Amino acid sequence: MKKLCTLIVGAGLLLAGFVQAAEMPVLRIGARVFTEQTILAELTAQYLRDKGYQVQITGGLGSNLARSAQESGQLDMLWEYTGVSLVAYNHVDEKLDSEQTYQRVKELDAKKGLVWLSPSKFNNTYALALPDKIAQQYPQINNVSELTTLLKDEAKEGHIVALDTEFANRSDGLVGMVKHYDMNLSRKNTRQMDAGLVYTALHNGQVFAGLVYTTDGRLNAFKLKVLADDKHYFPDYTAAPVIRKEYLDNHPQLAEQLKPLAALLDDQTMIALNARVDVDHENPTVVAADFLRSHPINPSAQSVPIKQTPAEKQEEKP
Repeated sequence: MKKLCTLIVGAGLLLAGFVQAAEMPVLRIGARVFTEQTILAELTAQYLRDKGYQVQITGGLGSNLARSAQESGQLDMLWEYTGVSLVAYNHVDEKLDSEQTYQRVKELDAKKGLVWLSPSKFNNTYALALPDKIAQQYPQINNVSELTTLLKDEAKEGHIVALDTEFANRSDGLVGMVKHYDMNLSRKNTRQMDAGLVYTALHNGQVFAGLVYTTDGRLNAFKLKVLADDKHYFPDYTAAPVIRKEYLDNHPQLAEQLKPLAALLDDQTMIALNARVDVDHENPTVVAADFLRSHPINPSAQSVPIKQTPAEKQEEKP
């Protein structure tokens, strides 16, 4: 009899565990095909798993594919950049500052069932950069206008500018930059490649200039000279978690839970995290775990409420 009771109790505990796991919310996070997005997804997943969420990450996505997947309900959350939503998705060409950009995309994306949560403190915008050797050879080039002039003056030299494929084919990318700065860039003097290969080409001196991200860890490691965007072409690209309204309505505590995580992430923090992966070749999962261990987040952030079984409620009665 005692053995039978033990088996029944054990089975009951096992069943309760299955019920609890089934009731925990599953959060599907998308990540684009570059290091920073992988790190952000890992940070979010590990942080929220500790709070009771089941998290699935789908990585290696292009911008348009990720956005389409979220709008269609295949993904619940993305770390999005304000400038991408403003220009590429909502087709706004008005020049806005950081706060204006955030408020505008928050308003526009709300109509599509997407909610912008509290933003981070980092702005991963685009820039053009020179390899160290070229920067020393041409010390007069400090901004994009000066690069434009040099490329025109030395057109016969065939100076090559490297661009990542996505930027080269996006509405807020190459075409707009060429028009804004009156640049003489064409297929003849540009090379499209994976974003990571742009840094390799710059580091190896294979190109004259290249497109970079301003929170990339390789900027300092490769001694690249970042040129000022003197005509303010590139929008603000502050990163923030964007969640489907349907998911947030079902789990409203998520907004407050993610707020302290976003607040930890500024430009220098992201540069350091990106460098550990791209320069030191560490695993993004390990990098994210190390960061969360060394930056404990306010424990007052509410955990996922777990529904009790009828048996558990009965036990609590006096």
